[in-house]
Amino acid sequence: MLLAVDSSGGTSVAVVDSVRAVRAVAAEPDPRRHAEVVGSLIEEVLAQAGVTPQELEGVVTGMGPGPFTGLRVGIAAARAFAFGAGLPVHPLVSHDAIALEAYLGGACGPLTVITDARRREHYWSSYAGLDEAGLPRRESGPALASPETVPGGPRVEHAPVSAAVLAVLAERVLAAQRPFARDLALYLREPDAVPAASVKRVSG
Repeated sequence: MLLAVDSSGGTSVAVVDSVRAVRAVAAEPDPRRHAEVVGSLIEEVLAQAGVTPQELEGVVTGMGPGPFTGLRVGIAAARAFAFGAGLPVHPLVSHDAIALEAYLGGACGPLTVITDARRREHYWSSYAGLDEAGLPRRESGPALASPETVPGGPRVEHAPVSAAVLAVLAERVLAAQRPFARDLALYLREPDAVPAASVKRVSG
């Protein structure tokens, strides 16, 4: 059984069991309230599912792409929970969950997942369907681009990522014995804050 957390758009938390049945899910679509709600959403889904931390087998976290501040809240919460419960962390690309949700909903063939990167830019990833293990085949991305340079073709524009689908994706990765994503947040943009230039002191 897995707990999943994603804050690449809004904040979504879910518990999914080993047969990929969603036991509980809770979400807050407001992308400015990650830190306020992530702890209570985790408590809520555990209570809804009737699950204790000791019954979980791992914690899944969406690594983005997403804005710096919001994305790191979900990742930090997932890591902190996993550390406290003595559980492994399973990182996944958030766009892969959006693609899986689209394919499960009837999409087929190539598609491009697009999410809001703010500043009149988009995050995007291109896919070519599901592979033999039922995992999305990502052909390019995640990347950051202006709207006019995002690849064409069928698109899936999505804001909040479903933690429930993220957990289902993780169960499929585990079943197929595939590697998880790199444990590296996908900000895809340099942070606004930069170290101050050193000041040369003049004595005399």
